[in-house]
Amino acid sequence: MGVKVNLPSSQALSALDDRCALRESVAMPATLRLGGGRSFQTTVWDISIAGFSATALTRLPIDSLIWLTLPGLESLPARVAWWADSRVGCGFVNLLNPIVLDHAVSRWKGI
Repeated sequence: MGVKVNLPSSQALSALDDRCALRESVAMPATLRLGGGRSFQTTVWDISIAGFSATALTRLPIDSLIWLTLPGLESLPARVAWWADSRVGCGFVNLLNPIVLDHAVSRWKGI
């Protein structure tokens, strides 16, 4: 008889635990939405091509699918890797285009 263990997706773990991509510090307004739920305003505090961390006052379940909407962009699907102290860390389902990342970072870095 085996034991079933639910772990976050490998991409989410790779993106957030191993920090496989350089993260840029920002203070970017955005919205987050849990699949099937209402969106809420947030601030993205760091971002890379692989993932991001943002404010989330309500606990978001590990490995749940969420949607991040950044200013001027379509919603980006991501998976929750961790939640602690009103902050959530997520890995993008598909890596963010580096040109899109550079544009977003240049607009919101150091604000």
